[in-house]
Amino acid sequence: MHSQTLAQLQHNHNFNASHSKGESRTRRVLALTFLTMVVEIAAGTYWGSMALLADGWHMATHAAAFMITLFAYRYSRLHAHDQTFAFSAGKVGVLGGFASSIALSVIAFIMLVESGNRFINPHPIHFDEATLVACFGLLINIVCALMLNGHDHHHHNHDHEGHHHDHNLKAAYLHILADALTSVLAIAALLCGKYFGLNWLDPTMGIVGALIISQWAYALVKETSPLLVDQSVPLAYKTTIQQLIEDDDDNRVADLHVWQVGPGHFAAIISVVSHHPKAPAHYKSLLSGLKHLGAHNKLSHITVEVNRCPGDHCTTSL
Repeated sequence: MHSQTLAQLQHNHNFNASHSKGESRTRRVLALTFLTMVVEIAAGTYWGSMALLADGWHMATHAAAFMITLFAYRYSRLHAHDQTFAFSAGKVGVLGGFASSIALSVIAFIMLVESGNRFINPHPIHFDEATLVACFGLLINIVCALMLNGHDHHHHNHDHEGHHHDHNLKAAYLHILADALTSVLAIAALLCGKYFGLNWLDPTMGIVGALIISQWAYALVKETSPLLVDQSVPLAYKTTIQQLIEDDDDNRVADLHVWQVGPGHFAAIISVVSHHPKAPAHYKSLLSGLKHLGAHNKLSHITVEVNRCPGDHCTTSL
C-alpha cells in the first residue's frame, strides 16, 4: 500500500532534453574542423605564412571547444538518471555553452595580441597560396554552419529538440561563425594587399574580427550564466504562479522559489498560508493554468507546503 502511494507521489528527475541531432552534427563538424586545421597548419608552415598558421591554430582552439560540447552532450546522456544530482544533469549542456563562450573570449584575445604584433613586426605574405587556403577554410566553415544550423537553435522547429535552447549547439554554431568571419576578413585583407599593396589591412581585419567575436562571447555568457546561478526565471512568471494560487479562496503565498533545472523545465517550492488549507495536490492543480496562459516552460517539479493562517488576516511575503 505504502509503496504504491510513494510511487504516485515521486517526481521524475530527468530534465535532460534530447539533443541527439545536435550531438551527431557537432561530431561531424569536429572532424571537418580538425581536417581544416591540419591543412592550414601544414600549408602555413610550408609556405612560411603566419596568417595561415594563426588561422590553423585558431581552428585548433575551436576543435577543443567542440570537444567540450561533445563531452557535455555525452555526460548529460550518461548521467540522465544519476541520483547524485539534485535535479539530474540537465544543466551540463548550459555549462558546456558557458565554457565555450570563455574559449571564444580567449580566441578573441589571442587574435587581438597577434594582430597588434603584426603592426609592430610585419611579415611577408604569400598572397596566392594564403588566399587559396583561406577560401578552402571558408568553404568548410559554410558546410559546417549548414550542418549545425538545421533550424535547431532557432524556434522555427517545434519538435522536442528544437523547442528549447540548446546552448551547446549554439556555442558550436558561434564558433563556426567566428571561423567563417575570420576567413572572410582574411580573404578581403589578402586581396587588398595583393592588388592594392594595403598590407596593413591584414592585422586590422584581425582586430575587427576579435572585437566581433568578443561581442558574441559576451552575449553567450549573458545567456548561460543566469541559468547556472538560478537567476533565469522572469519575475512575471513568478508573479503568475503567485496569482494562480492566491486567486483561489483566501490563499496567500508566504514563500516562493522558482528555478530552472533543465531545458524548458522549472522547479518550484511554494509555501501557502490559508484559513481553509487543502491538500498539496489541490494547489498543484491550480498551476495547470500556466499552460493556458501560454507559458512555454514546464513547471515539472513542484513542492507545496501548506500552513493554516493563525490570525484573522494573512499578508503576502515573498
